[in-house]
Amino acid sequence: MQNSSQTNDLAFLSLTELSELIRSRKVSPVEVTRNILERIEKLQPALNAYITVTRDVAMKSAEEAESEIQQKKWRGPLHGVPVAVKDLFDTAGIKTTAGSAVFKDRVPDKDAEVIRKLKAAGAVLVGKTNMHEFAFGGSSLVTYFGGVHNPWDLGRIAGGSSGGSAAAVAAGLCYGALGSDTAGSIRNPAAYCGIVGHKPTYGLVSTRGVIPLSWTLDHVGPMTRTVSDTALLLEAIAGYDPEEITSVRMDVPNYTAALRARPTSIRVGVAHDFFFEGLEPEIETPTNQALSVLQKMTAGITEVTISARGQEDLRALVRAVEAYAYHAEFIRKSAELYQPETLGRLRAGANVGTVAYIQGRQQIERTRRSIGQVFRTVDIIVTPTCPVGPPRIADFGTDRNGSPDFQTRNIQNTSPFNVYGWPSISVPCGFTRSGLPIGLQISGPLGADALVLQVAHAYEQATDWHKRKPNIV
Repeated sequence: MQNSSQTNDLAFLSLTELSELIRSRKVSPVEVTRNILERIEKLQPALNAYITVTRDVAMKSAEEAESEIQQKKWRGPLHGVPVAVKDLFDTAGIKTTAGSAVFKDRVPDKDAEVIRKLKAAGAVLVGKTNMHEFAFGGSSLVTYFGGVHNPWDLGRIAGGSSGGSAAAVAAGLCYGALGSDTAGSIRNPAAYCGIVGHKPTYGLVSTRGVIPLSWTLDHVGPMTRTVSDTALLLEAIAGYDPEEITSVRMDVPNYTAALRARPTSIRVGVAHDFFFEGLEPEIETPTNQALSVLQKMTAGITEVTISARGQEDLRALVRAVEAYAYHAEFIRKSAELYQPETLGRLRAGANVGTVAYIQGRQQIERTRRSIGQVFRTVDIIVTPTCPVGPPRIADFGTDRNGSPDFQTRNIQNTSPFNVYGWPSISVPCGFTRSGLPIGLQISGPLGADALVLQVAHAYEQATDWHKRKPNIV
């Protein structure tokens, strides 16, 4: 019988480490999955990270994986590895609620494309994670299933809208998870929970079968405890989907192999204008220290300016119209089932004129075509992920989206990259005096996910922030 310390050690192996142990048959997928399910049962009451725990499905998948591996039918690095997905991804035969009473009994009959790929890779799905209702917010408190709590401080938010995925990964309740990101919903909770969160290049990962917020701005990506784990998950889910209109045909390299290269020739750009404005002092100092680390391992740092100021109204307009377009019929039939904060945001999209929406879409497309010129002089862009830390849940009043100031600052540094479509990753870069994680955001040109992962991995290996575990474990 394993003691508590042993089960914790097993739960906090990286996905990469666990994968090798499973492949070499030193660890059993059944044992690992059972351990994760027991941890979920123990910690779920405090964290509320999951909406649905797929215990029976997970154990059956783990048994099948173990049998296949024993027969030397290893499918790849995710084979037998317990993972979770945001409850926005359709899962055949398993409820997909989007955190809402509107869909509380919804059971899809077909998997989202990324779920199909995870199953083909042999991953073990342990559950569907909690989230901000319909992904329309950044606190993960506006949800029919109760708010998500941060593993580093249960009195604080985990971020959103992929808050449950971030909390589950940080607390050792899965080895990796999928989230969605329309304005920062992967990267913000990753920063708040001290994990890695990657928003891939727009169109690299299929969004087919994922309940949309904004087709123009939605991205699907991995959330893990290390960059190498992110590379493994991205390899499994990336690739062109001819049935998805937002999917883009582009090269999908071996992301894991890309991590081995040293970034000595990489030119780093730092965008102080806009992205460093309003930084809390406890975030500014670790960010500057992280830049010093990058300065030593790369070709140097150059100041750059990116056109980000004044674009939030444009993003919000397009997001609101596209969200309302999806929800209009549901609102007409069942408006009372929405959380009031979500319903108010959705209805705002009904008041935007056709001309304004089309002009907004055209401006986004023009920006995506022109903004990449900044990479003529640098190879990557580095900024803080969030200018603020995770607020206390008690500070949220009648609007569980948070104060207008929080709503603006929470996505200040992340949402521009949804417009640009660039790959963008958040990695841990320090902690506040009260022990709250801080994230560093590394972004690159369209299609350069391998480069972004390479630099993030090099920084991660030069520090030990990713090795810390929250006290809840």
